[in-house]
Amino acid sequence: MPEVIITGQAGRIEARYHPAEEPNAPIALVMHGHPMFGGTMNNPIPHALYHMFARKGFAVLRFNFRGVGRSQGFFDNGAGELADAAAALDWLQARVPEARTCWLAGVSFGSWISMQLLMRRPEVQGFLTIAPLARHYDFSFLAPCPTSGLIVHGELDKVTPPDVVENMVKKIKTQKGITLTLEIMPGANHFFEGKVEELANLCSTYLDKRLEELGIIEPAVPRLERK
Repeated sequence: MPEVIITGQAGRIEARYHPAEEPNAPIALVMHGHPMFGGTMNNPIPHALYHMFARKGFAVLRFNFRGVGRSQGFFDNGAGELADAAAALDWLQARVPEARTCWLAGVSFGSWISMQLLMRRPEVQGFLTIAPLARHYDFSFLAPCPTSGLIVHGELDKVTPPDVVENMVKKIKTQKGITLTLEIMPGANHFFEGKVEELANLCSTYLDKRLEELGIIEPAVPRLERK
């Protein structure tokens, strides 16, 4: 889990990088929650998603937005953070130029940034969006959403009530063959306290299914029961 420093628009971007063994491994970029409310790359959810991708053989990068940790700059209400994410993805793609697939994962504020980046990078084939701030930010730019992905929200989320996210998903237009999967996790709040492992397992199961569909991994062979 080496620490890396990426050059961004506002200066230094602090990051953690897990390289993969295969030169054409899939890649994933993980984005954390709101910088003004304690969001960092070391929060439980981005940390768990980072390791989930790593266990599946991805080359994966998580980073601190500008003004967080040792990343230089100041909070920029989204525009600067999107530039940070683009710089981080450029860095990751330069390390694995022949990556078989590219995924984005965003948590809360990071989900808004990740979905904007998704619309600008046609090479992205999937996403994990956790606790999107649909009451605070406009997601109507997903018109249409160019790739399938998973959206997970907590049943007890008081920052953004589940019905707001459900309405957001209903309004998002998709391209032909694209599916948005929404999961409302029972008993989970905005931070998935006590539910992070369950969240990671849910994302892992979804990711396995999508990687099979994309031909990245072989379908699991069912075990034959002994008689």
